[in-house]
Amino acid sequence: MNSDVQIAGDPLAIPHLLPPVPAHPTTVSGFAGLARDIAADRDSWAPLVRYDATTRWYHRVRTGPGYEVWLLSWVPGQGSGAHDHGRSSGVLTVLQGELTERVGADGGARHTLRAGAQRVFAPGYVHDVVNDALEPAVSLHIYFPGLTEMPPHPAPAAGAAAPGPLDVLR
Repeated sequence: MNSDVQIAGDPLAIPHLLPPVPAHPTTVSGFAGLARDIAADRDSWAPLVRYDATTRWYHRVRTGPGYEVWLLSWVPGQGSGAHDHGRSSGVLTVLQGELTERVGADGGARHTLRAGAQRVFAPGYVHDVVNDALEPAVSLHIYFPGLTEMPPHPAPAAGAAAPGPLDVLR
């Protein structure tokens, strides 16, 4: 009895029959994977990091079709304030240190994010990120489409409902 490979040949030997490999991520898991790949390459991002005692430091490290990648540093006590990301979805990955994320309009859900932790969010996701730790932290943020607005939200209102995260990775 003949196998499919004996009859049709090895499909890997015929590259033109294979689907093209995308040059850039096209799915949420693809963007989360890109963030993990960048995080693993510490030599590429660590020399770029700067710390600023007066404001969060940020630097755009990469762009691609429809997305951008930002590196942020947080000294103890620095935070983003409650905000969303307009029409952008995103992946937040902690590279170094520890951050606290407060989720929703009521600020009720709190997540401690240590190095390697990821949060994935969709448009309308309201959160506040702060460095409550005693050491500086570094995070990587991927936005798709690229970030064009970051509307602030008022201080949490008691009992307000808020959208939850799409997914929590690790």
